[in-house]
Amino acid sequence: MTRMQRVAILVTGINLVLMVLSLSRSAVAQGDPHVLRGRSLELVDASGQVRAQFNVEPDGEAVFRMRDAAGTIRVKLGASANGSGLTLIDETTEPGVQIIARRTATAGRPATTSISLSSGKGRRTITP
Repeated sequence: MTRMQRVAILVTGINLVLMVLSLSRSAVAQGDPHVLRGRSLELVDASGQVRAQFNVEPDGEAVFRMRDAAGTIRVKLGASANGSGLTLIDETTEPGVQIIARRTATAGRPATTSISLSSGKGRRTITP
């Protein structure tokens, strides 16, 4: 194991301990020591690269993102008052599979409930 790898593991361990301490203080402050509370949760690999992230956006949407080793988002799952969605992103960083559950279109999000499948050969969308 190289010196840089040991330093990266040490820094990752320190970050994990600090995160747990920070989140545990939030849980105790809320009065239930069995519940872990926070505004964001990140999982990192051995080099400290964020690989998964769960957070609440400023607009209230809860979002879970998973990244590959290069840091590119490959999976996104979101839930808000306007519905929910799942996107699976291919190697070209384009959506390969997109599932949206929403009955009412909005100006910013015109798509309603649908499943879209995409490839280099085209796109197919299934709607109710």
